[in-house]
Amino acid sequence: MTGTLYLIRHTRPDIAPGICYGQLDIGPAESFVEEANAILNWLPSLDLIITSPLLRTRRLAEHLAQQCEVRVDARLMEKNFGTWEGRAWNNIARCEIDAWAADIMDYAPSGGESAQQVMRRVQSFLLDLAQLPQHNIALVAHGGTIRAMLAQLAGVPLTDTLNWKIDYGAVIAVRVSRD
Repeated sequence: MTGTLYLIRHTRPDIAPGICYGQLDIGPAESFVEEANAILNWLPSLDLIITSPLLRTRRLAEHLAQQCEVRVDARLMEKNFGTWEGRAWNNIARCEIDAWAADIMDYAPSGGESAQQVMRRVQSFLLDLAQLPQHNIALVAHGGTIRAMLAQLAGVPLTDTLNWKIDYGAVIAVRVSRD
C-alpha cells in the first residue's frame, strides 16, 4: 500500500461508563448519526474500508462507505478481556488488575488475550495490508488495536502509546509508502 491510511476509532458505544467491553459486541450510542456524519464530512474519498466485525465498528464502516468496498477483518477487534467482559471495572478483583498492571504486555485475563497477542494479530494484519493496491484506506477499529497499529508503524513499544488520547470518533491519518 502507498497512500494514506485513516485509522478511525468507533463512535461512542451504547454502554454505561466504567464497564469493561473489549470484544463485547455492543452497538453505538444514540449520538451515532451525528458523530458518524462528522467523521464522514472530514474524510476524503476512500478506495477501501476495512473494519472490525464488532457491531460498533461495522455500523460506522457501513455509514462511511459511499462508493467503496467494506471488508471485515477479525484481526482489527479490540483486546479480548475474557471473564472481565461486561463487568464493571470496580468489580474486577484488585489482585487481577494489579497483575495486569505489573505485566501489561503478557498478562491475559482468564479466557482473554494479552497485549502481546493483540500486537501479533495486528502485525499480521499490517503485513497483509501492505500488499493492497488501494491508496486511501480507512480502518475502523478500536482504541487498543489503533494503539497497536500506531506502535508498530512508529516502531515504538506499545507501552509508550498507553497515554495517547484516542477519543471516540477520532481519525488519525498516516502517510504510508512501500519504502
